[in-house]
Amino acid sequence: MKTRSVNRLDIITIFPGMFEGPLTQSLLGKARQRGLIDLRLHNLRDFSADAKHRAVDDRPFGGGAGMVIQPEPVYRALKHIRGSRVAGATRQVGDKPYVVHLSPQGRALTQADAQTLSERPWLVFICGHYEGMDERVMKWVDAEVSIGDYVLTGGELPAMVLADVVLRLVPGVVKDVESIRNDSFQTNRLDHPHYTRPALWRGKRVPAVLLSGDHERVRAWRSQQAECVTLKKRPDLVI
Repeated sequence: MKTRSVNRLDIITIFPGMFEGPLTQSLLGKARQRGLIDLRLHNLRDFSADAKHRAVDDRPFGGGAGMVIQPEPVYRALKHIRGSRVAGATRQVGDKPYVVHLSPQGRALTQADAQTLSERPWLVFICGHYEGMDERVMKWVDAEVSIGDYVLTGGELPAMVLADVVLRLVPGVVKDVESIRNDSFQTNRLDHPHYTRPALWRGKRVPAVLLSGDHERVRAWRSQQAECVTLKKRPDLVI
């Protein structure tokens, strides 16, 4: 595990309230309380050029269904974020964050991508909406990421997924580093089966090797089982 990692994440969205539950609970909520992560939400409507209605979208040139996010609010939001460089009381980040646009047109997210992103000290996620953003905004975007070949109502849910995948890799968020190393997709195979108490449940026993106390045999069994699980469930991962 590398020591350099994300310590600040800014999210640009028109629905900041959607993030209050997922990003304030469980491991991420605890990590924020401990100061491991500086996570900031920005309402795109706060940067609208329309002071009265706070509109951030308009009809597409050339006609067609739907609306398009205007470039000016996004530009203003990014400019505001870049002007705020202090990540915390004792930490500082670089002058320029790495900007990610959550979009169905983006590269399909993998664990390897998450690991790469987790090694950047400052990230900005832009949640797409409607028919998308004005293409001229893409000049300030470093990467587009998709969480699957399907379309959601907006980029908020993908941003939550990406935030969870990336931030759990920050040192200290998950206490047991070994559990991350053994996660599915950390290598080209899935995780091995897991068992807990009771050792006998409804006529089904835990594999005897796991009760043997022989750590080398347990390690070998888990490695072999991981290969079997991968071949059965995700043979495409085996090269």
